Amino acid sequence: MANADGAIIIKRIKKGGHGGHHGGAWKVAYADFVTAMMAFFLLMWLINTTTPEQKRGIADYFAAPSGAGGVLGGTVLGQAAQRAGGSASFTANSPPTPPATPTRAKDEGTHTASSASASGQTSDSQEPSDDHLARMAPSSRDEQFASAAESIRQAMQEMPDIAALSRQVVMDQTPEGLRIQLVDQDGKPMFAPGSSEPLPYTKKLLAVIAGIIDRLPNRISISGHTNTEPGDSAASNWQLSAERAEAARVIITAAGVNNDRIYEVSGRASSEPLLPEDPSASANRRLSILLMKEAPPIPSDHKL
Repeated sequence: MANADGAIIIKRIKKGGHGGHHGGAWKVAYADFVTAMMAFFLLMWLINTTTPEQKRGIADYFAAPSGAGGVLGGTVLGQAAQRAGGSASFTANSPPTPPATPTRAKDEGTHTASSASASGQTSDSQEPSDDHLARMAPSSRDEQFASAAESIRQAMQEMPDIAALSRQVVMDQTPEGLRIQLVDQDGKPMFAPGSSEPLPYTKKLLAVIAGIIDRLPNRISISGHTNTEPGDSAASNWQLSAERAEAARVIITAAGVNNDRIYEVSGRASSEPLLPEDPSASANRRLSILLMKEAPPIPSDHKL
């Protein structure tokens, strides 16, 4: 508009703002928060829906190799508790042979190498030392155990009448060897309550396991376990667990495993629970078959 002098006046109206643009950083933080909450509730759901055996399998998967570092340091939760407690030995055969000490062989090897060096003679091809063989042996045994465990799983899947028991067979490698556990579930026990007579599907399962472990030379330790609840018969849990282990030995040897390979048959009662936090759980009633990890036998023509 123009005033009386003819000058033009332009009036600018400044509108109120909202403090400027705040950016999208809060959206990223909120998305991270929502993702974390979803992961948390998913973890809670998995914990409530998985079985104790599946939890042990998950723990084994995340455990570092034995002797290595890591979150679990190569151990499984509850493993120390399982080794605690005593046991009542039922039978014991062929005590373990102590591993041969390579001290003398090592000394002679050092002396031979020194003599060759002094005479100026060298050899392009050298025999592997005993120490080198000893370092290679554990890896070979671990591979054999892993192959045996996979063969057992495959054999079970090929038999429809025992395929449903796959969730009740827990296999893992321990410092002692390959451990195969036949675990009770509610409504699906391996033995009749209070009885040492294996159920028909348990006998078939033991026969399948025997056919696989018969391929390996390792000695075998069999132990029976119960929960803290008293048995239905007059027999104590110590006697009942020992009789169940003995019944398993009879089936395994009848399936072809040489009886001389049985190192120990024992009853542990409830002294080594699979689930220490719930001593009365049915999963604590189980049968454990251990393929023992031992040093390979020394050939008869081996010279120290």
